[in-house]
Amino acid sequence: MKVLQLIDSLEAGGAERVAVNYANGLLDKVDGSYLCATRTEGLLKANLKQEVGYLFLKKKSALDITAIRGLYFFIKKEGITLIHAHSSSFFLATLVKLIHPKIKLIWHDHYGNRVNSTFKHIFILKICSLFFSNILVVSTDLEKWAKKKLWTQKIKYIQNYPQLDSSKKQTVLKGEKNKRIVCLANLRSDKNHTFLIKAFREILDVYPDWTLHLIGKDNNDQYAHNLKQLIKSLLLTDTVFLYGSCPDTSNILSQSQIGVLSSKSEGLPLALLEYGLVGLATITTDVGQCGTVITNHENGIVITSNNQEELCKALRFYIENKKIRQSYSDQLRKHILEEYSEISTLQNIVKIYNRL
Repeated sequence: MKVLQLIDSLEAGGAERVAVNYANGLLDKVDGSYLCATRTEGLLKANLKQEVGYLFLKKKSALDITAIRGLYFFIKKEGITLIHAHSSSFFLATLVKLIHPKIKLIWHDHYGNRVNSTFKHIFILKICSLFFSNILVVSTDLEKWAKKKLWTQKIKYIQNYPQLDSSKKQTVLKGEKNKRIVCLANLRSDKNHTFLIKAFREILDVYPDWTLHLIGKDNNDQYAHNLKQLIKSLLLTDTVFLYGSCPDTSNILSQSQIGVLSSKSEGLPLALLEYGLVGLATITTDVGQCGTVITNHENGIVITSNNQEELCKALRFYIENKKIRQSYSDQLRKHILEEYSEISTLQNIVKIYNRL
């Protein structure tokens, strides 16, 4: 069995990291492990092991004939038997399936907010789902949604697993040591940075020596512009820092004390698992599978999405209770190591592959 992970880019996002982790992790579990980036490359290309077969298509449009042909001939040449398509790459994978019917196709949905999609937004996906041998999802909400809305019988929730990067340390966080809050999330509206920044502004009135560090891709769009304007208007340019995409995530998290996810929607965010693996005291909104990773006031704090009072209270609790903060982070790390391991997840993935 030879398996190709198909992903639109290798930017530092959750779906992209999963695709790279799978391509690397499957090397000794299948006959051949491959990865194809369809549109753009990015920071994560450096994390791909040399033994992984790699293709970059430079796809320019949805119906880019050159890209479709390039992927088809690569699959034929390498004898690939299964495409594992992540997120929006399902459309290209379906086109290849139409001209190469023997190949098996799995779609992996990482987008937690898809449950709120309108019929117009899922029409193409619905048609393509006729050609999926299996659908994998990162939350039980997505599993219920897919069973109701899509035309594939085999749908399974599969948990993500964290894997710390080995990139050279290069990012040095600003602010005072041991007084840093980090949020690892690309600058997108569903990540709700605005909510976090406003709550942090209240914290500064009591604890002015703490700083907030936002790590994630800046698309230079309206959302990012509004975020930067908010930071300026609240006079936070010396306490809230944006770094863009960074390759050395583990190094960044090791310089932080509190990890926050303030999202409106999620599946099972890798950032949350990475916070735990590094040993950060963690706060998350109760969206997607976050509430199954964090047991409130046992290994972290779970708050209601968009509830600024709850977030301020959680931040103050951690700042004022260093011993409890350490206890929660220790418990979370133990939980991640026991329940979200690479070995068990990849064993489940290979079982799914073999059943096809």
